[in-house]
Amino acid sequence: MSTVVAMQAPPRVLTVAGSDSGGGAGIQADLKTMLALGTHGMSVITAVTAQNSLGVQGAWELPAEAVVRQFRSVVDDIGVQAVKTGMLASAPLVETVAALLGTTTAPVVVDPVGVSKHGDPLLAADALDVLRSDLLPAATVVTPNLAEVAQLTGLTVQSEADMPRAAELLLAHGPRWALIKGGHLPGEAVDLLTDGDELHWLRAPRHPNRHTHGTGCTLAAATASRLALGDSVPEAVAAAKEYVTGAIAAGFPLGAGIGPVHHGHRVQG
Repeated sequence: MSTVVAMQAPPRVLTVAGSDSGGGAGIQADLKTMLALGTHGMSVITAVTAQNSLGVQGAWELPAEAVVRQFRSVVDDIGVQAVKTGMLASAPLVETVAALLGTTTAPVVVDPVGVSKHGDPLLAADALDVLRSDLLPAATVVTPNLAEVAQLTGLTVQSEADMPRAAELLLAHGPRWALIKGGHLPGEAVDLLTDGDELHWLRAPRHPNRHTHGTGCTLAAATASRLALGDSVPEAVAAAKEYVTGAIAAGFPLGAGIGPVHHGHRVQG
């Protein structure tokens, strides 16, 4: 007689973000990352983009009701052990998502997506105030790049020495931790993670690979995945940094522009 073995679901991670039709960033990158790190990825789509290796050719945000219903459908039935937010497009959607996050105790990773890799705007200017006042206080960790730091704080980070001040300004808006990503500075790829007391400097060699589409989404999704697996915030961010560094090294050409990082680099050659 055969024995039936009850399967256990992996940790559940929810991404609330926009769709990238080219598959390198957004919802698609998040779900690939979650699978690669051993979690079950679920999604709330906030916007649809027409996007490829050359840039964003169009973007359409979904109605707030559609976002609410997706979120409630997933969380009320399946449950969630970590949430990652990405492209939220407009002030009403930022308000909507912030209110939804207030109904869950799961850790939240906020990637404050403002512009695409190609410089295309992905967040309305009037949404910045709402992001600061409503969304950042809901964040377990916020993960801005240097352009997003400037948008949110007015501070232009010009060197590693400016990163602690940038983190201080972000933490004043209420997130528990701030991860300042220094990938656009010269030299090695250095990030700073801090809660205002502990300072964790994360360093990695810079790989000479131009195919880096999706790095920000991937890092935030990887951090959320590791939090769902039980890591502390410093452990989760360090593991996410290691994963993303490998994905960047294995990034591949796609289309005529900038290709994506390789989300499956650990399981594929």
